[in-house]
Parts: sequence; structure tokens; C-alpha cells
Amino acid sequence: MKKYINKIAILILTCATMLSSCKKFEDFGHINTDPTKSSNLDPTNQLVLTQLRFSGELTINERTGIIMTMPMVQQIGGAYYNRYGFEYVKNRQYMSELWELGYPNDVLNIVDATERSAKDPQKNNLNAMCRIMKVYIFARMTDLYGDIPYTQAGKAYSAGIVRPEFDAQQDIYNDFFKELTEASAQLDASKDNVAADIFYQGNVAKWKRFANSLHLRLAMRLSKINPDKAKAEVQAAFAAGVFESADDNCITRHADVQNSYADIRGNGVSVGINQYPDEGRPRICTTLLKAMSDANDPRLQYIARNYWVNPDKPSERIDVTEQVKAQVGIIGVGPGKYNYDDFLGAINVDLGGGRIVQVPNNGQKVQLANWLITNDAPFFHLTYAETELLLAEANQRWGLNLGGSATAHFGNGVGAAMKQLALFKGGPAITDAQVQNFKTDNPLSPGNELKAIDTQLWVALLLNGPEAYANWRRTGFPVLASASNAESTSLTTPRRFEYPLTETEQNATNINKAIARLTGGIDDWTARVWWDKQ
Repeated sequence: MKKYINKIAILILTCATMLSSCKKFEDFGHINTDPTKSSNLDPTNQLVLTQLRFSGELTINERTGIIMTMPMVQQIGGAYYNRYGFEYVKNRQYMSELWELGYPNDVLNIVDATERSAKDPQKNNLNAMCRIMKVYIFARMTDLYGDIPYTQAGKAYSAGIVRPEFDAQQDIYNDFFKELTEASAQLDASKDNVAADIFYQGNVAKWKRFANSLHLRLAMRLSKINPDKAKAEVQAAFAAGVFESADDNCITRHADVQNSYADIRGNGVSVGINQYPDEGRPRICTTLLKAMSDANDPRLQYIARNYWVNPDKPSERIDVTEQVKAQVGIIGVGPGKYNYDDFLGAINVDLGGGRIVQVPNNGQKVQLANWLITNDAPFFHLTYAETELLLAEANQRWGLNLGGSATAHFGNGVGAAMKQLALFKGGPAITDAQVQNFKTDNPLSPGNELKAIDTQLWVALLLNGPEAYANWRRTGFPVLASASNAESTSLTTPRRFEYPLTETEQNATNINKAIARLTGGIDDWTARVWWDKQ
């Protein structure tokens, strides 16, 4: 797969160049499709481009994931550059990157590809995949911002519309469910084979299960705002066929490339972390460490590591976890704190052979293990583990018949989340005995079922910041203490991203209608999106 991604790199960059050369400067890309664009662009190339960009585009994944959402849900923190998330320092530019880069690239391409493929009866499956990918792309955006341009996005120019209207999030979600239902049914193994597809190499059965599992994820977003609708959509998704095993996981297997802002072959999350010197990288937040430690989670020893770095060779990190742990234990960075807060004096560790080195403050605070953040680390879009945990929650909330009890689904989800770490190069192989011990030690106790299920989902979603952030807002689990301090712009964890200033300047009439629907009628990151019921 990594060789395959390298082979298609030239194709993708050519596709991107063709599209960007067709845009007018004033279009900002997020609204308009220039009528002079290529008339014979292959929608397969556009689908592949959006698939790879989703986790490979560096700016979006760095700023949306590492700087904002992962720190906000207290998985990582401590680095100066991600203080915007871990101590709530408002930065509108970083909140705008997904919008400003997503609309002119991902939205423009996937909307165009969906329309092009719909016109060709020989591209039935390609069209269905484009419809599913379109939902996936727009879901990340609406979950972060709320009401967004949707119906008119990516095609307003040719329709004679200068600036697009903002669709209400409730209406967008209703269309998501329609699109996923229809696209899943449309997929047909006897028709066109989309072998270039990065997710499943054209496997129609797996695409069906991906569509239905995405349907389940989005249905659960409505669990508080509209439980009846949520239940109906969960049941529809399950009946259509969700993920059945880890073999169904939707993964991008990236190439071993240090991404630039033009090269999207590597894992954008990993590269976003590794591009900084070791001392400036985020550490693991004590909130995550405590949750995993309290549960005696076997993953913790592999995920949280200490490294010693020769200042002249930051790439040659030496693992000193066991030596550091023996002296100071497992130490992370507290919510809202920098790496240098709660400063620790240097300690000496023995590397063997008579070599003694000093490990300073930063080296004593654990960070994500090397194997988790290699350039070619897999990116998990949607997994069997997440699907099973969502089914466990749905069963617990509503007593639905979803092929097993809440306890059974919970066990399946936890086990799958632990086992999927072996898919990383150098990742641990958690044993069946370790999984069973965890389940025995952490049963679904009466009154705490949802807390247990959604806390495990939060752990499983490590490195997928936007999704962890969305699920935390929906469920309230785990309970996160405020990390605000004197630098903070908010006293509580923000609930959404603010709209880009370009929209307030260029699309004032439409954006003002959307802002009026927000809590308090103000475009602030403490307002809530539609499904985020208080």
C-alpha cells in the first residue's frame, strides 16, 4: 500500500494542480466551481486526492488535531504551540484552517467528482464511494463549526450564486443519513471496480460496511438532541450491515515521507508532531495517564515513553522509560500546563556499558511512543473498535437489539482497540490474556456503563482529535476539569470552532443567519453546535 501511495503521488499532484489553476482568485474555492475547469478530469483521481488529503494534509491535521482538538480533550499538551487547545487560548487562524483549506480543495473536488460520476452509468460504484466520502468530509466540518455551506458548496458559481447559503446542521444531518443509505444500497459488486481507491482498493462489501458504520457514528451524535431519531438511524445502520471485524477497519496506510505543505503522502498527524524538536513536542496529559493507569490498561506501558535526546541529534532518541520510571514513576503534563511547569531536576540514568546520561525535566515527562508517530503510521478513519463501542452505548441507552448485549459489544470494542495497535510498525501485540484481564478488572458496573463505554472510546480515538472532541462534546465523558488559567480566553473547554473572518467579510448576509442560530447569537467558541445539547 505504501508503494501504491508513492506511485499515485504524481497523479494526485497533477490533479490538484489542474483544479487550482481553474479557480479564480476571488472564488476562495469554498463556494464556486469555475465553468472553465477541465471537462475530462477523472473523478477517480479526485476521490483518491480527497482520501489522501484527509489524513495527509499537514496544515489541517497539525492545527485542527494536534494544536486544537487533542489538547482540548486532554490527551496531549504541554508544548508551546498547542497551548491554544490545552489552555484555551483563542486563535482564529488555527480554527479557520480546516475551512480555508478544506473548501477549495476537499469540498470542491468531492462535490465535482460526485456530480461527474453521477453522469456516467459506467461509474456506479465510484459515484457511491464519492457520495460516502462527501458525507465523511462534510461531517468533520459541520461537527466543528455547526451550520456551514453544504447544499450550494462547491457548485455555486455555475448556478449563478456568488456566495452560498449556510445550511442548518439538522438539515445537513438529515441529508447525511439519506446519502449514506442510498449510497450503501447503490454499491454493486457486479459493476465498476475502483481499484485506485485508497481505503479498500475497490472492495464493495467493505465500502458498504464503512457507509453503514459511518451512519452509526453520525446517528449517535443525535443521542441527546433527538433520541428517537438517533435510535431509528442506529437501527437502520445496523440492519444494513456495520463493521464485523477489524478486517473492515477504514485505514489510510501512509508512506514513509516527511510531509511538506505540498506533499501529502505521509501521516499528517505524525509529521505534525515530529517536525518539532523533541523538547518542544507535546507530552501526554495526566488526564489520559490517570484514566489508563486506574484501569490497569496494558496499552499504557507501550504508548507512554520517555526518551533521552542528544541535543545535536534530535532524531536519535534513546528509550529510557524503564530507568526513568524506576526513579520518578510515570509523569505527564497536567491540564493547562506547559512542559516546563512543575519543573523536575535532571536525573542520571545508566544506558549500560558505563554510559551515564542526564535526563532533564522534559525527558522525564512521557510522550507518545516512537512507533505511534512514524511518518508512515496508519491513520484510522473508522474502526471495528469504535463501531462496537457505539453499539454498546446504543444498547445501554435504549435497550436495542443490536446483535449482542452492551457488555458483549463493550468487550469486543475494547479488545479490538487494543489489538489494532499491532497494525503500527513496531506496535505492541496485546495478548488475549491481557485483554481478558482488563475486561475482568473493568466490568460495566451498574450506573457507570456510559462512563466506562465512552471513556474507552476516548482512549481508542487517540490521534483522531476531531472525532475524540466530537464524541466528548456529545457524551460528556470522560469528565474533564477546566484547564483555564490567566492566559485562557475561555473558562471552560470550548465547544466549537469559530467561523473564518473571510466569511464574515465576504458572505455576511448568509453567515449572520447562521450565527443567529448559535447559542446567544454570537460566533464564539463557547457556543454549541445543534447536536451538542447542554
